[in-house]
Amino acid sequence: MSQAKRVFICGSALQGQPDHGNLQSAEFIKAARTQPLYRLHAAAGGWHPAIYQVSEGGISIPGEVYELTLEQYEYLVSTEPPHMYPSDVILEDGEVLTAMLYPQELVEQYNWPDISHLGGWAAYKASLVEVA
Repeated sequence: MSQAKRVFICGSALQGQPDHGNLQSAEFIKAARTQPLYRLHAAAGGWHPAIYQVSEGGISIPGEVYELTLEQYEYLVSTEPPHMYPSDVILEDGEVLTAMLYPQELVEQYNWPDISHLGGWAAYKASLVEVA
């Protein structure tokens, strides 16, 4: 039996988002939130989220937990935008899972907008539809 890996999804692979299919048939476990240790930015003109950990001023990011086979996980990582990397995140309940983060230095270099106040990636995308 192949090993499984739990992953925290908080961007374009969420349910209802355009890249949800990148999860293939991964099993949805639960909705979850991180501890308030992160900032969320809209990278590359809103193409994808850029999330990184901060020592102060962080927010709790909403998302979903999935259980992926190692093959599904490798495929998911292969579909991520450039510079995104898997790293640990801490959920509200203390569970530590893998999520895709983005280098803070690049966010600052490109001055991508901080969308932390909107309450997550799906809320950000919905806010764009409302304005349009």
